[in-house]
Amino acid sequence: MSGPRWDVEGRDWPNRDASRFVDTPGLKWHVQIAGEGPVVLLLHGTGAATHSWRAVLPLLAQDCTVIAPDLPGHGFTQGRPRHGLTLNGMAGALGDLLNALEKRPAIVVGHSAGAAIALQLVHAQGSRTPIVGFNPALMPFPGLAAKLFPSLAKALFVNPFVPRMLAGIARIPGETGRFLGRATGSRIDAQGITAYEALISQHRHCGGAMEMMANWDLEALSRLLPQIASPVLLVHSSGDTAVPLASVERAAGLIPDCRLDVLPALGHLAHEEQPKRAADLIRAFAKETMGEPA
Repeated sequence: MSGPRWDVEGRDWPNRDASRFVDTPGLKWHVQIAGEGPVVLLLHGTGAATHSWRAVLPLLAQDCTVIAPDLPGHGFTQGRPRHGLTLNGMAGALGDLLNALEKRPAIVVGHSAGAAIALQLVHAQGSRTPIVGFNPALMPFPGLAAKLFPSLAKALFVNPFVPRMLAGIARIPGETGRFLGRATGSRIDAQGITAYEALISQHRHCGGAMEMMANWDLEALSRLLPQIASPVLLVHSSGDTAVPLASVERAAGLIPDCRLDVLPALGHLAHEEQPKRAADLIRAFAKETMGEPA
């Protein structure tokens, strides 16, 4: 599949100076690393990449080591995890990446599906690392949709024309920005829209995002939530059109040590709309749970 090219789509990539490529079994990761201090791991959501943290990363890098990878199937990361684009597969692959970097996160931050991966990763490692989830996608869709959505995603993924069709639509001038507004309820800057256009116009990236959705088992994750030993902060937004507040409230109720904050007048990409606020929330939670700035 055709994917984003570092020397073309990545030529003006946000925080490009922080980028490097790291090999682990089956994968060549695009990772951005900046700053010195306690390690903060940033995990983007489905269909995004490191650009999602473009303004958060330099703020945290003032006194932290910030690690932000493109997840498998996304952005400029190439290859495939041993167990596919599943929650377990993603978490295991991230464990390999952290081992290769010889880094251990002091706090893990995830957006949307990245929040689910953060929970799976920390639980699998048996640690109590604090977790922050922005606009987290953690619970199954209600009713019949819970069963239909994975089946529909699988059916679309196996059709090779669908990712190409989505990539073609993304090349229509202005369509990516309009789609993001409808799908997320967020208004983001021009740099962010340009980065999303560069990704979504490549059918390998679209196919990776669709495969990830097809393999997402949120029912299993919801059964795991009561076993999470870490302190967790979930941050949702009142204008999120992608993830219902009720589902985040249910998830928060299942996690033993969890607080839910709701931000007014922001959408699903709240951390892109107000990066300083997102960075401040991460710092405050790190200080609250670890007794030191992160």
